[in-house]
Amino acid sequence: MKKTSQTYPWKFASVGGAVRVNIQSGEDIRHLGELDRKLWTVLSCPTQGLEFDETTLKYIDVDKDGKIRVDEVVKTAQWLTRVIKDADSLLKGSDTLEFSNFNEADPDGARLLSSARQILRNLGLEKESISAEDTSDNTKIFADTKFNGDGIITPASADEEPTAKLIEAIAGIASATDRSGVPGITADHIEAFYAACADFKAWKEAGTKEVFPFGDKTADALAAVEALKDKVADYFMRCKLIGFDEATSAALDVNVDKIAAIEGNLAAAQDQIGAQPLAKPSKDGKLKLDAVNPAWKAAVDAMKALVDAPKVLDEASWNDILGKFGPYCAWVGAKKGGEVEALGLECIETILKEDKKAALLELIEKDKAEEANALSIEEVGKLVNLYKNFYRFLNNYVVLADFYDPEKKAIFQAGRLYIDQRSTDLCVKVAGPSPEISSLSGMYILYCACTSEKLGKSFNIAAVLTDGDVDGLREGKNAVFYDREGNDYTAKVIAIVDNPISVRQAFWSPYKKVARMINDRIDKKAAEKNEKSMAGLTAATNTAADGKAPAAPFDIAKYAGIFAAVGMAVGLIGAALAGVVAALKGITWWQALIIIAVVLLLISGPSMFIAWRKLRRRDLGPVLNANGWAINAKALVNTKFGKTLTSLAKFPKLTAVDENARKARNRRRFWCCFCGLIIAALLCLWLFNFLAPKCPSPLKRYQPAPVEEVAPAEEPVEADAEALVEAEESPAE
Repeated sequence: MKKTSQTYPWKFASVGGAVRVNIQSGEDIRHLGELDRKLWTVLSCPTQGLEFDETTLKYIDVDKDGKIRVDEVVKTAQWLTRVIKDADSLLKGSDTLEFSNFNEADPDGARLLSSARQILRNLGLEKESISAEDTSDNTKIFADTKFNGDGIITPASADEEPTAKLIEAIAGIASATDRSGVPGITADHIEAFYAACADFKAWKEAGTKEVFPFGDKTADALAAVEALKDKVADYFMRCKLIGFDEATSAALDVNVDKIAAIEGNLAAAQDQIGAQPLAKPSKDGKLKLDAVNPAWKAAVDAMKALVDAPKVLDEASWNDILGKFGPYCAWVGAKKGGEVEALGLECIETILKEDKKAALLELIEKDKAEEANALSIEEVGKLVNLYKNFYRFLNNYVVLADFYDPEKKAIFQAGRLYIDQRSTDLCVKVAGPSPEISSLSGMYILYCACTSEKLGKSFNIAAVLTDGDVDGLREGKNAVFYDREGNDYTAKVIAIVDNPISVRQAFWSPYKKVARMINDRIDKKAAEKNEKSMAGLTAATNTAADGKAPAAPFDIAKYAGIFAAVGMAVGLIGAALAGVVAALKGITWWQALIIIAVVLLLISGPSMFIAWRKLRRRDLGPVLNANGWAINAKALVNTKFGKTLTSLAKFPKLTAVDENARKARNRRRFWCCFCGLIIAALLCLWLFNFLAPKCPSPLKRYQPAPVEEVAPAEEPVEADAEALVEAEESPAE
């Protein structure tokens, strides 16, 4: 790719936390080709799944590959700013283009102006402007035109009534839809029609008398013979088997047991009777047509009348009858031009005799001569659509300005999802869940499958939550999605990309995790104890019912040990609390608050820091990349902007209807709170008085022991011998 020089004085602005080019004028649009590719926010986007005019997207997608790339946007911008005079008018997004705004100095602009006037003439309108509505219906535009450049002629294209009827007759066999919406014919249809007429006429002429052994009744005779062909062949084979071995005659004749098994009216059992042999087989191989199975008698009589068959048939005479149809079957098999047979041979001969093939092909050439003008008329529709929608497309492609405008919505925002007392407007249609890619965005994403039985539609969305809590969200949760047109869909969460939503949520996250862990452990232990108790109770019940030995007696030592363990645990908890109280003794209230704040910060600080970093880097780009976009710049969603994308439920302050009831309720709340505070204060005071004496003050704990004065040593006194003896003989205490 050739590197472009940055010569045009572009203006830049901060959009969504990133510096982007600011498209403020028609000149900016005209010079888009000079903008460095590295400065484009989007390099490619899909044409499907966007909330944007599909016709306009098709016009921009020049190569029709389902992707709109930078080069296609640049070519569209250059063409659009060339065929109109005032490029600044593109910023208005008007659906009406004034004739005075066509650039007649440009050949394409002059041609489009002429075509625009032609459209209004075809519609019977007189005005000096054209709108998107005027160009939306090609059928209406070309309704009264004889030639419209598509190579298809209709009865209205003919000047003479016979020619018009011929076109109508050909269109009744094979047709194509004209730009005017009427069935018409092409040059290929004309060639095929005249070839079919010639083939059908030649085929009819080949049907001589030798081909029709029974005259005009040959076709009926063949049908009658074909109806009996298989049954007669079955009869002669039975006769051959009897001639081979007469012992098989009983097995090959009519099955008497099957006939006897038929209940009710035999006339209603034609199928069962018809399954029996055509006639009573014999080794002479003669078929007496007057003595056949009653179920086949009508068919045999019809065949006899049409082919003049003898009363008694052998296999050779039957084969002679079949042989007479050989030439007829070959002629029928060589049939050509059957598609025009409904016109009748006489009409076909007249068409071939008049031979208006050349005149019809001349009308086709006249229609093709208007192709350039017709395409120009359709190109006016392209101009009007781009004039209305192109600037909005640029704001969603080059800049992403509509996404960050609170009064607008980006073309990738599919609608609104309601779930768990909140709604989010950041919903993007996706092919399916891509948690691996979307996790790079740092966003909390719900992948939902949306279905509407009323509309018969289903698709997947990635809904981004940017505010609130996520405790109640899980896979399988149902919600309701509304598209941009207000249609509702049943939404079901099929995957979740878990990321922080707010710093507040991150603060409580460790405590919630610990609470969930403790709750899970308690539930698990309770379940185990319950299962163990139920097992013991069941065993005891079974033992008592079976009359076996009674359960073990009450073990006082065992339960004493349990109570001792419980007492020890309570003692440890008390010691821990005593340690806490001892540590806090002598500390002022504000020092205690600082200590508590530091502890909370140590616990919640890491998760809050991680959440703060992720929220600063929250990027929509990976979500769009997973949906086929090629995002070339960051699309940040900070906390403040995120609050505008997700709306939480807000409940009004409730007041009782009865004023006395409201006052009574407030009094109850006051006394409950007051009593609760008193009880909490008394409990803290008791705990402090109970535990404080047992714990030395932390200030006294580290003070040196006082030095006691040493008294002068006294002279040793001799102990009384008798006293010593008594002390030795007395028991020690």
